[in-house]
Amino acid sequence: MSSRQPTIWIMAGEESGDGYGARVATELLRLRPDLRVTGMGGAQMRSAGVELMVDSSELGVVGFVEVLKSLSFFVRLLNRMAATARRERPEAVLLIDYPGFNLRLAKRLHAAGIPVVYYISPQVWAWKKNRIPKIARDVTRLLCIFPFEPAVYEGSGLDVRFVGHPLLEILAPLRQAPATRNPNLILLLPGSRTSEIQRILPIFLDTVLILHRQHPEWRFVMPLPRESCASLARGIIQARPPDSAVDVTITVGDTRQWMRRAAAGLAASGTVTVEATILELPLVVAYKFGWLTSKLARRLIKLPFASITNLVMNRSVFAECLLDDATPAKLAPALLDIMPGGQRRQEVFDGIQECISRLGSTTQASAAVARNLLEVAGLPDS
Repeated sequence: MSSRQPTIWIMAGEESGDGYGARVATELLRLRPDLRVTGMGGAQMRSAGVELMVDSSELGVVGFVEVLKSLSFFVRLLNRMAATARRERPEAVLLIDYPGFNLRLAKRLHAAGIPVVYYISPQVWAWKKNRIPKIARDVTRLLCIFPFEPAVYEGSGLDVRFVGHPLLEILAPLRQAPATRNPNLILLLPGSRTSEIQRILPIFLDTVLILHRQHPEWRFVMPLPRESCASLARGIIQARPPDSAVDVTITVGDTRQWMRRAAAGLAASGTVTVEATILELPLVVAYKFGWLTSKLARRLIKLPFASITNLVMNRSVFAECLLDDATPAKLAPALLDIMPGGQRRQEVFDGIQECISRLGSTTQASAAVARNLLEVAGLPDS
């Protein structure tokens, strides 16, 4: 009689996925201490008890161009993971985000008859809806983090479940104490990619110049995720002509703490807007592509809003100034509207609270993912 230890794989290719995977692994091992959990991830997954076949922190690829340069490496990695899966036959595989690699792995796993659970839907609702039939073919169950996503897959035959957003549980400790907001403090959140900061930060700085002239008592803080981002931002500020100099405090690695202290913020569209929503920081959202990408975006992306908060609510909670509208002349009055005493401030707070509820405020996403994974794997909770 075989005494093989039941095995589940978790495959995460980025830092955020590593954190989500670590939480799922912790829940899996709590529910089934006899389980072997292995896969691809980083330090957080390793600390949670995952045996790493691939250390994702060594992948070192963050953009499209870099992926192209490393294509042969990823093909070899894909072949190795598929061969290992066929040999080891895990009870199920959890793929977390990282669609460029994980959707290709899903196809191989499906062909091998191994159940696949995909956590954090590829953003097919923004573009590439042609991916839906392929996802429905190769994925056993899709676990979504936004409440509007299951409807996108209607008619595909795919088993889709909304499990809540994992940032709700990750940010819960910060939400336990009441926010202490400084009415004169504004955050600048220009993104984390070099191209984002280069395009958006100058617009934010020109907006700050307008706001400072009207409200010299206001203070501006720019928390950034990495020192490389901070160095880039300092260079952009220092290169400005003397008559447009602005006083902005730059910090590194403490964005979430500042979100509980500021009155409002200017932010590039992205995950940071979800964090701001959960931490109840009113925002004005901006985004600007290069000329060619802007033309493509207008043709390919057919969404009413850019920020997740507005998409969840299907209305404008955060004012958005996108593409040609991402100008200081539009950003400055939009921010004034959400500052203390502004005409939209309470409306934004009301929208934030409702959005938090819709994101699954009472749901523990990681536990829900673990239970779904065990169910698909045919492993009952212990």
